[in-house]
Amino acid sequence: MKDRISRSSRRQFICLAGAALATPALPYLARAQAWPSRPIRAIIPFTAGSTVDIVGRLVLEPLSQQLGQPIVVENRGGAGGTIGSGMVAKADPDGYTILINASAHSAAPAAFPNVPYDTANDFAGVISFGSVPNVMVISPQKGIKTVQELAAAARKSGEMTYASAGVGSATHWAAERFRLSAGFKATHVPFRGGPEALGEVMTGRVDFMCIGVSSGISLVNEGKLLALAVSTPKRSAAMPNVPTTIESGFPDSDYTFWNGMLVPAKTPKAIIDRLHEECKKALALPAVQARFKPQGIDPMPLTPAEFDALIRKEIDANIKLVKAAGLKFN
Repeated sequence: MKDRISRSSRRQFICLAGAALATPALPYLARAQAWPSRPIRAIIPFTAGSTVDIVGRLVLEPLSQQLGQPIVVENRGGAGGTIGSGMVAKADPDGYTILINASAHSAAPAAFPNVPYDTANDFAGVISFGSVPNVMVISPQKGIKTVQELAAAARKSGEMTYASAGVGSATHWAAERFRLSAGFKATHVPFRGGPEALGEVMTGRVDFMCIGVSSGISLVNEGKLLALAVSTPKRSAAMPNVPTTIESGFPDSDYTFWNGMLVPAKTPKAIIDRLHEECKKALALPAVQARFKPQGIDPMPLTPAEFDALIRKEIDANIKLVKAAGLKFN
């Protein structure tokens, strides 16, 4: 009898102990299961009208409908996307603050050695929306018709300038990749976002720029800018008559950038997985695909693990690019 009581007591103790150990996780599990129960804030660390903004909003609109909650977009441009990204890094990891960013995210450690967050470890990838070709554009009034002519003029004058959407942005890296391959010097003129930079290129005050096809295609079609080349391994379906920098004779000059969603690193896996699946559904919608195609956006729905691995790989590649190009940042 005593043995039976003893065994029963031990079983009760084990059950109670197990319940006690599981208790701290219950509030997090409950919150994840109830998510989302209120509006979600989406930080886009570039200005409205930028490629990141355009692509992000195309996905966030149907995503909001699927989740049944408003998604409030905040454009927090500046410092190559690090200002807005820093806000997300410090946000509560509860699924109510998300980051819509691009390849500038993985460029930050190379461009900003003192950035106030750990790019690789303070964020968790949710999904990459797609890859976007960069197109090299110039004002028609410059009289330069081909990318070869641009490189020759730059080598001859030594005074060429190029615009970007900010230090460390994909527009900056794309121009540097081409400059390094073509073997000329040029002065970088950074702006807070792509639209401002494009305005200066259109006037001719800045010589050229590499910008996402999504942002530049309408200005090219209107004749306000001339497309010299795209920085992808193969031609863009949105601009089939525009050659690539590689086929134009500049090896290792390709630079395609991605757009995607990230969250603070400690966000519950259940929320990350839900966001991933809902974003996949949004990307598969015919209406979204129809808007992606004319802007040269190729769907690229990587899993969270694949996305994290891509970012870590790019961080190393960008640090090597900075060293090879001899870039100096304050």
